[in-house]
Amino acid sequence: MERKPKIGLPEGTVVPNHVAMILDGNRRWARARGLHPWEGHRAGYEALKKVARASRVLGVHTFTVWAWSTENWDRPKQEIDEIMNLFRRALLEMEKELHEEKVRLVHLGRKDRLPGDVAAELSRIEAETTGYGQNNVFNIAVDYGGRDEIIRATKKIVEAGIPSDQLDEETFAKFLDTADQPYPFVDLFIRTSGEQRTSGLLPWQMTYAEFFWEQDHLPDFSVDKLVEAIKDFSRRRRRFGGNDVVEHLAFKPRVMAQMELDWRRALGGGDDGRLRDLVIVYLKEQYGLSKELAKSAGLNMVRALRSGQRKDWASAKRALMGLYEVVKHNVGLAFEPEIVANFEVELWRGKQNEEGMQQLLAEKYRLSSFQASKSARLAVLASGEVDKKNWDKAKWYMERYYEALKERVA
Repeated sequence: MERKPKIGLPEGTVVPNHVAMILDGNRRWARARGLHPWEGHRAGYEALKKVARASRVLGVHTFTVWAWSTENWDRPKQEIDEIMNLFRRALLEMEKELHEEKVRLVHLGRKDRLPGDVAAELSRIEAETTGYGQNNVFNIAVDYGGRDEIIRATKKIVEAGIPSDQLDEETFAKFLDTADQPYPFVDLFIRTSGEQRTSGLLPWQMTYAEFFWEQDHLPDFSVDKLVEAIKDFSRRRRRFGGNDVVEHLAFKPRVMAQMELDWRRALGGGDDGRLRDLVIVYLKEQYGLSKELAKSAGLNMVRALRSGQRKDWASAKRALMGLYEVVKHNVGLAFEPEIVANFEVELWRGKQNEEGMQQLLAEKYRLSSFQASKSARLAVLASGEVDKKNWDKAKWYMERYYEALKERVA
């Protein structure tokens, strides 16, 4: 069933079916504020509730959180007790919501080491929400370890008496904790607190997951940050080991750098005819447009540039939208013209900055923010030298920018 985002996402955003999160940074967040570790866990739980609800509204079918690992039992007893009390509270609070919104709860991990009442409540709610699985799934990994899941699955296979010649990937997956779920494989993996490892979360199911590393601790992870993570995911080109269907750009970096410098110099003068001619050639080279299409796009670009000089931002945006409409419908790039135009105008208004340029390039060329970072840095350095009229340095940075961009979109 097609799932359409309802809040906070631009039209055309590709929403992941399955998002998995490692809930990290609660204790560091608490220590930084002079609080007890369990106070950080409570703050993280409050943040998680908002994010989990928002994930469903945004169109995510399956949301997995890793709340307690098989290694976490080594923590101090008081902290463990407080966390188990938090689990009890969470189960009590979420039960009504799970039924109201038709969300299936699935426990990933072991139950034999959990407090008896917690294990019993998990089992009861799992059983009562089993029928909601086609609507939404909320996986909670408690006393979970990736290697442990694979060992448990292997034991079940042995106990089921399945001969080795009948064992394949499909059969093996039926014995994992995510068995019989519509979307067992993770599309987007988020880890908070700046940690950059999976720590063994769902090793079988995360083979083709896209990773998103978040610097902030869990208590500071907001719905807006979830939206940014999904937008970042949406820009990525997922090949799954096969061919990439994106139409590649065939421009020559050195030629592009010289052409951009030429029209930037012409922008400082009053000859619109020369500026127009240079821009048309530049767009034809960059996007591989025909002469007529490059002319149509070029006229819009010149209008945008001149409007920007007058600080007429509304006119600049309209003209840029016209430019990017031509590019979108004739090159095969999947951006939204209005969004790209917004990013570009904001850059003009605030002068070039690396974060804004990163957003623009990521949106225009369907890259992740990380993939766009090198090109963005070089573009900003080039613009800084243009502003100072250091043309030789500007050309050097601009050539490096177009080389980095082509390497990324090729």
